[in-house]
Amino acid sequence: MESDTRGSGSGEDLDASDPQRKKRYHRHTARQIQALEAMFKECPHPDEKQRMQLSRDLGLEPRQIKFWFQNRRTQMKAQHERADNCALRAENDKIRCENIAIREALKNVICPSCGGPPVGDDMYFDEQKLRMENARLREELDRVSSIAAKYIGRPISQLPTIQPIPVSSLDLSVGSFGGQGMVGPSLDLDLLPGSSSVPQFPFQTVVISEMDKPLMAEIAANALDELIRLLQTDEPLWMKSTTDGRDVLDLENYERTFPRPNRMKNPNVQIEASRDSGVVIMNGLALVDMFMNSNKWVELFPTIVSKARTVEVLSSGMIGNRSGSLQLIYAELQVLSPLVSTRELYFLRYCEQIEQGLWAIVDVSFDSSRENQFLSSSHCRRLPSGCLIQDMPNGYSKISWVEHMELEEKTSTHRLYRDLVYSGMAFGAERWLATLQRMCERFACQMVTSTSARDLGGVIPSAEGRRSMMKLAQRMINSFCASISASNGHRWTTLSGLNDIGVRVTVHKSTEAGQPNGVVLSATTSIWLPVSPQNVFNFFRDERTRAQWDVLSNGNSVQEVAHIANGSHPGNCISVLRAFNASQNNMLILQESCTDSSGSLVVYSPVDLTAINIAMSGEDPSHISLLPSGFTISPDGQLDQVMGASTSSLQGSMSKSSGSLITVAFQILVSSLPSAKLNLESVTTVNNLISTTVQQIKAALNCPSS
Repeated sequence: MESDTRGSGSGEDLDASDPQRKKRYHRHTARQIQALEAMFKECPHPDEKQRMQLSRDLGLEPRQIKFWFQNRRTQMKAQHERADNCALRAENDKIRCENIAIREALKNVICPSCGGPPVGDDMYFDEQKLRMENARLREELDRVSSIAAKYIGRPISQLPTIQPIPVSSLDLSVGSFGGQGMVGPSLDLDLLPGSSSVPQFPFQTVVISEMDKPLMAEIAANALDELIRLLQTDEPLWMKSTTDGRDVLDLENYERTFPRPNRMKNPNVQIEASRDSGVVIMNGLALVDMFMNSNKWVELFPTIVSKARTVEVLSSGMIGNRSGSLQLIYAELQVLSPLVSTRELYFLRYCEQIEQGLWAIVDVSFDSSRENQFLSSSHCRRLPSGCLIQDMPNGYSKISWVEHMELEEKTSTHRLYRDLVYSGMAFGAERWLATLQRMCERFACQMVTSTSARDLGGVIPSAEGRRSMMKLAQRMINSFCASISASNGHRWTTLSGLNDIGVRVTVHKSTEAGQPNGVVLSATTSIWLPVSPQNVFNFFRDERTRAQWDVLSNGNSVQEVAHIANGSHPGNCISVLRAFNASQNNMLILQESCTDSSGSLVVYSPVDLTAINIAMSGEDPSHISLLPSGFTISPDGQLDQVMGASTSSLQGSMSKSSGSLITVAFQILVSSLPSAKLNLESVTTVNNLISTTVQQIKAALNCPSS
């Protein structure tokens, strides 16, 4: 008896001599199918020798055997996809029903005191969460439908969608801010529901199939080979720039050296490539450990990596040296200004120990063509990038770094930051390496056992106290960087009046430990000054000039009462400042200033005397509340011609930058009640605060006020 196997048959082609004949399907016997199925369970991918053996045993052509296994694998894949789609759809339906029930319950809740609808702390945020959840469900359902349509030949019937729940906006009647009018009669600010100013991760869930893993390993290994060649080859791959002396990738030679058959020529795609090398004060194994831990990696580069997480560990590597470790990582890279969009990336990170004391770490984007389309939906792709880490004597390491990015500009960069971004400085190897050198110095200072901090009110900090102060200041820096990110998790609203950029504001609910509880308003703006970055940095960190720009000091002078060095540069330090203000004797200012060849930061936060003494004594500072404000200082990217400039550092060319890009940022606690609504007075206060600060900075540095 024969069985019709059209779904998994051999799929013979038409006879070439008779194109008019209809396609014939070969019908295998039951014995043949049984034998093929048994072999498929043991080995879905038989090699040529196994196919020849089956051909002899079953009386079939080798070509028929090959086609049968191909079709059977396709059939199994489609069955698995349909099962996954059904499970996802059922889960979506379940969550949707729960949302409807929650929504109806919210409508019917009665306040026991007054009999009316409640105005509790979390009512507003529950509605916000529902709206975000419903948007996520719609995206997930669309994605599942498109996948299913590919395999079952027809679209899934769409379920009725729930309309977004209307959320009452914070409707503020807007008057004038210090004589400068606002655009529009009202201002709508959405109160972000998170417990922190740090944006949340995307909702998408990445599913790595078993078929993807060998492909990922192959891509990572090829990327590592390419990275090593890019690091070890000079001409003709790399040429010296006549403008600033940096290494510039010759794209024609690169494409000839590393051909990619499927590479698409797109005039809207631009390439960023840079290379740099230098020495850092940290041993190689410690660096490898920090790179292969996404949380430690963020701590290592807080000014560049706004957030990161390890999506999946594909291989943990060898114990002791991490060689062979392969991970899929999500990261968001930033420039510290709301005017520059962050770069979201999913990429593979692979580590290999080349020889004793020498490691290579490579990052490369992974594009999946099946269910994880969003892996390749980003407008930027990381071509093989990374570093060689070589151990040196006395705990130092030599780092050779390559950054290689392919970008499709969907949103134009603001003109103020265009030169910095398009020159490759904003996300280039020089910035990564300069930040790494500075942070390694900071970690080295944190491990010093001797005490070098100045006396604070008779309290001489111990080594533990010094480390506690440095941890507190590092948390302040991290919080500040997160508060001004241009991440998709932030919704900035622009207030006009200060300049053509305006003041950008956003609000969020803060309930996290180490932050004041309540509603926090963040406001920021960016300006250009015709002053070198180094001079601007010296101006901000000098306590003697603070009264010239610090509106909150009311013109009072400031004294540094404690000082902790955290780097070889005198500007890299933590300070405790006391303003000569009789009404607030117990209020101090914790400030950290840091600088390297890629830019500088001056960040500060008011802290009471008791909290500082707790940190100085070496106790855990994680409970101390901080609400940081401050400045970021970057070169403007308009470099003068620097013939023969060193490639190991941009310090020479940075010092010749024609001006500085300054981002001014303040955070204000609007109310200690998480349910509080933003009022016009708070917006007016922060707008006037930034406007006045900017005008005073320009006046102090003899810059035009316009």
